[in-house]
Order: sequence, then C-alpha cells, then structure tokens
Amino acid sequence: MQAASRDSYAAALARLEEYVAGAEPSTVSGTGAELLAVADLLRREVRLRRALSDPAREGADRAGLLNSVLSGKVGADTLDLLGALVTGRWSAPSELLDGAESLGVQALLASADRADELGEVEDELFRFGQVVAADPQLSNALSDPMAPVAQRAELVGMLLTGKARPVTVRLAEAALAGFGGRSFTAALSRLVELAAERRDRQVAYVTVAAPLTEEEERRLGDRLSAIYDRQVAVKLTVDPTILGGVSVRVGSDLYDGTILRRLNETRNALAKR
Repeated sequence: MQAASRDSYAAALARLEEYVAGAEPSTVSGTGAELLAVADLLRREVRLRRALSDPAREGADRAGLLNSVLSGKVGADTLDLLGALVTGRWSAPSELLDGAESLGVQALLASADRADELGEVEDELFRFGQVVAADPQLSNALSDPMAPVAQRAELVGMLLTGKARPVTVRLAEAALAGFGGRSFTAALSRLVELAAERRDRQVAYVTVAAPLTEEEERRLGDRLSAIYDRQVAVKLTVDPTILGGVSVRVGSDLYDGTILRRLNETRNALAKR
C-alpha cells in the first residue's frame, strides 16, 4: 500500500481493535466473515470499488454510498468498520480491496485471540498447508484459478469441517480467494505469519529429515528466539529427501545446512572441472 492507503487502513484497524475489546469472540468472528464477504463483493464489482475509493468524492459521500448498498445486508458493526475504511483516502481502488480483505482477516484472528484459540488456529492453518503441499492433486485442485472459488471452498469445507476451528476454515477460504493477490499456498503462509504476529511471534519454517523430539524442538525455538530477540514459533516440516541436517527460514533469512544442499554443491563443483 502507498502512504495514504496505509494511513486509512491504520485508522480502520484501530477502530477494529476498539470494537474487539468490548465484543464477544463469536460476534467478532461474524463481523470478520461479513467483512470478507464485502471484500468478495468489491473484488467482483469494479465500478463499486472505484466509486468507494474515488478521491474526487467526499468521505461522507462515499460512506453514504456504502450505506445505500449494504444497509440491512450486514451488521451495524460491520457497516461502521467499513465506513471507517471508505472515508479514508485510497491511492488506488485495488488498495481499498486489500484493506477490506485485511480488516476481515484481522477480525477473524482477533476473534480467535479473544477465545484463546489463536495458537491453535495458527497451527491448523500450517498443518493444512502441509497436507495440501504433500498431495499434488489436491494442491492443483485448490490452486486452480479457472475453478470457481465457491467450488474450491466446498472442497476445503469437506476437508476441514469438524477437524479444524470455524475461524480456520474461513481463513482457508480467504486464501482460496487469493488473499492479498497471492497464490493459495502463499496466502496460507501469510495467514500463518499474521496469526503469529498477533501473538507477537516470528515464524521459523524448519525442515528436517526426521522428526525432532519435543525437547529438541523447544531448544531450537529458544535458540532462534535468542538470535532474533523475539519469541519464535517453529513450524516443522519433515522431508526425508534432504537426507540430514536442517533448513531454517525466518522472513527473508535462510540457513540451509542440509546434506542435500552440500551434495548438490559438490556435484556442481565437480561438473565445472
């Protein structure tokens, strides 16, 4: 987002946090679902998106248009939060869409936080991403941009309903819609990171050849927390093909100490002789 859009989103996010502080988790979750539904509407209705972000119109005028379109179709809290969003200045209509989508995601994460379930939601999203990555057929089905989102969401519901929290299911559906313009896999990863950020943690993606014990995983997390001067949430993937060693990615930092990397480097060096 450009500066004006960031300021507008920050104001709406502050309004969301005020609302969350006095609301029940289930109420906040419902608001989050409605915000994402409106984001879907803005994604489909380009003219509406442009009108609601038009800098030539006064903020009150844009809010009035919003009310005329959504009054009676979403709750008062949702309408208030969206009003805070559209009265701000937006550098581009696409950034208003991003703002509405991000506000909905943050509301869902906040509802899980209020219910003391945010850590579980974070883990469920990560594990679902692992399941999808391990099954090429499933990955292709969920990532296919030619398949309607509703059809893919039905598949996600079949896979997750009763096995994951409702907030997790709704966030996975947001990933299907391409949260933030990302691919499905990248959107899931970003949602994991946002959940961790709300818990004031950094995500470390760790790949090992064989499972770690709980004590080994704890020591690794403590070591990474000391390095980054922040609590680190370790997300572990077991991949026997790396043969041994460990790969760790934290943000843009990557440490690859796997045997597979060393073998590849040796093979490349010998090929150049």
